[in-house]
Amino acid sequence: MKVTEYFEKAKGKSLISFEILPPMKGGGIESIFKTLDPLMEFKPPFIDVTYHREEYVYKENKNGFYEKASIRKRPGTVGICTAIMHRYGVEAVPHLLCGGFTKEETEDVLIDLHFLGIKNVLALRGDARKFETTFVPTEGGHSLSIDLVRQIKNMNQGQYLDDNIENGQKTNFCIGIAGYPEKHFEAPNHDIDIEFTKEKIDAGGEYIVTQMFFDNSAFLKYREKCKQSGINVPIVPGIKPLTKFYQLSSIPRHFFVNLPSDLSKEILKVKDNKKKLKEVGIEWAIHQCQELKAAGVPCIHFYTMGDSITVRKIVEAIY
Repeated sequence: MKVTEYFEKAKGKSLISFEILPPMKGGGIESIFKTLDPLMEFKPPFIDVTYHREEYVYKENKNGFYEKASIRKRPGTVGICTAIMHRYGVEAVPHLLCGGFTKEETEDVLIDLHFLGIKNVLALRGDARKFETTFVPTEGGHSLSIDLVRQIKNMNQGQYLDDNIENGQKTNFCIGIAGYPEKHFEAPNHDIDIEFTKEKIDAGGEYIVTQMFFDNSAFLKYREKCKQSGINVPIVPGIKPLTKFYQLSSIPRHFFVNLPSDLSKEILKVKDNKKKLKEVGIEWAIHQCQELKAAGVPCIHFYTMGDSITVRKIVEAIY
């Protein structure tokens, strides 16, 4: 079933969903099951599986020189999605990236997903490679997520990259896109960022999942501005609890989101007590979720980052 169909079926009830990271290359599927098993009693209708673009490393060859080599540290998204659907009987939502893939490779992945009965995808541009300051597209790949959305939409209409394909099989993907309550860090301002989001919706995006945020007022303002701009698709807030002291600086630095003063002050009070610090983060997330449910969000999306124990405590408190 499509993600948007679950929202319609819920009739105003706020659902929950979880997002997981694939294991590092060499790891097993057991790590995924270990994260999800404690959470499945809450009956999430879908699970997101993230993806990370390739990275470059330098390897010494037999002549003593170093060669630049491309590696994928977290492969296996398609296989993980299939395993999740088989084990739990829920929809899996793979993340598709522009970075790291040519258009042909993207088409092939979409064909595989279609054959496997996967009906939902999240279309993203992706981040810059490690140690690169700006996003550099893969040769022969998309530069912008809107172009990825268009390619998926074209396949839903039976249009493939090869113009010689006639009567191509129509796929049936529900396309999710990313949203940024505090704007994408590359956007010149919030209004322009929402205009870009509207363009992606017009191109075929059917729902929005937001980046993490810690200030509900930022999300509610974002939702209202989207509505005023003619964006009428479901907007799903993304939640991640702050549970470690270093995150007080690393989250703003890496994700370009603000941490409210009240939360920051409470974290600073207990910075030397790991247990109390985690309790502060959990309580903040619980309060966030309670407010968001009261505001009628279609779903609350948890970025688990492998920490199912913390996420479980939050979900138990709100459902």
